[in-house]
Amino acid sequence: MSESIPLQQPRVGCGAVIQRADGAILLVQRGRQPEQGHWGLPGGKVDWMEKVEDAMVREVLEETGLKVSVERLLCVVDHFEPALGQHWVAPVYLVRAPADAQAMHLEPEAILALDWFQLDALPAPLTRSATAGLARLSTSG
Repeated sequence: MSESIPLQQPRVGCGAVIQRADGAILLVQRGRQPEQGHWGLPGGKVDWMEKVEDAMVREVLEETGLKVSVERLLCVVDHFEPALGQHWVAPVYLVRAPADAQAMHLEPEAILALDWFQLDALPAPLTRSATAGLARLSTSG
């Protein structure tokens, strides 16, 4: 009798760097694995047959109530979590929200907190996607 090996394949996520006019970035504190307790970008899983940009816009709306528009792709993050048996591929986008928009904490089961942070006063620890996206933001102008 042969033992079946579980199919291992990457999953697709997405993230959004949302920057206010004053330069502050919206970060969420993760309430779930991977990287539970870390501060990261709003975003989440891409659903079957969903465009990645559409998933990112949907996830940001579900988590924060913000209706965002995409400016550009900042980077793509490969996130390996061998201990959890996970491999995520996550495009990170720079997006804009209306100037008067207020972010709300809408998914308390998945997010512990959310807040705006200046780039020179970021919380720790940051998720891998947040670290990569913010590094790309600061180098791309």
